[in-house]
Amino acid sequence: MPQIPEKIHELTVGQLSARSGAAVSALHFYESKGLISSRRTAGNQRRYTRDTLRRVAFVRAAQRVGIPLATIREALAELPEGRTPTRDDWAHLSEAWRSELDERIKQLNRLRDHLTDCIGCGCLSLATCVLSNPDDAFGERQTGSRLMVEHRTAPTAEPQSRSAAE
Repeated sequence: MPQIPEKIHELTVGQLSARSGAAVSALHFYESKGLISSRRTAGNQRRYTRDTLRRVAFVRAAQRVGIPLATIREALAELPEGRTPTRDDWAHLSEAWRSELDERIKQLNRLRDHLTDCIGCGCLSLATCVLSNPDDAFGERQTGSRLMVEHRTAPTAEPQSRSAAE
């Protein structure tokens, strides 16, 4: 991992990418989503402050545990004056995110446990398929495991007959 001398207070996108392990395209994406910010030089090149390394590490750690980018952005926006998250910030946010992650884990465990049952049916057409029709939510309206998207008929390019138009 390339070292950045202490006297350098701003990083190019390439330096930030090399130090953070995030692809340049990911950094541009993070910036477009308001997760990090840069200033532009006279030559229109991006420059990032050194503390952006910590913000990128924060974003990537949160993503690894399944936190959506919108939630991460909201958390970063709540920090005073857009400062870089600290260890205490991470502890506070991770505690808040824990119940959401626990719920997702429960859902994934249920899906895993029902996977064998589903494959056992052979055709995925049971009215109460636990994967395609969880809790038989649509059993009152339809049968089978596939839910058909209700399509509205699109207007045709052909002119309507006179009796149909009236």
